[in-house]
Amino acid sequence: MSPSRPNPPRRERASSGSGAPGPSRSGSGASGSSRSGSGSDGFPASRNVRYVWYALLLVLGALVGAAGSLVQAAWLPAGLLLALLATAGLFYGGLRATGTQVGVAAAGGGWLLAVVLLSFGRPEGDGVFGGGVGELLFLFGGMGVAVMCATLSRLPRPTR
Repeated sequence: MSPSRPNPPRRERASSGSGAPGPSRSGSGASGSSRSGSGSDGFPASRNVRYVWYALLLVLGALVGAAGSLVQAAWLPAGLLLALLATAGLFYGGLRATGTQVGVAAAGGGWLLAVVLLSFGRPEGDGVFGGGVGELLFLFGGMGVAVMCATLSRLPRPTR
């Protein structure tokens, strides 16, 4: 390699068949496994995998929001804490699973959609939320946890 020419991008280097000395990059090895599914550092390598994660997190957010709405009203002090811990686990898990803040936003969007739809109630007056301090703490606490998880600095990717 000449000093005046910059290094080619990683994917060109891995697929090029140049006669450079060193180990062969064609064949099954560590580079072959990093192309399917997730990269060598545990984060999703492909956009399609990340989009599947976003859709899954949206659905999980709706489920956690609906379950949290029921649990926080049933057992007020402990249920509220349990619902907020589940919400925090989902949001932080979305950040770690996708490696981006969009994972938190997808989970938070599903959570907020479920909580808002359950707060509307029906024309007969039936609703999940009765209008008290617990419901407000769940709503604002969940939004606060989402903001905290979305603004966390991403951890550096481990190097080999």
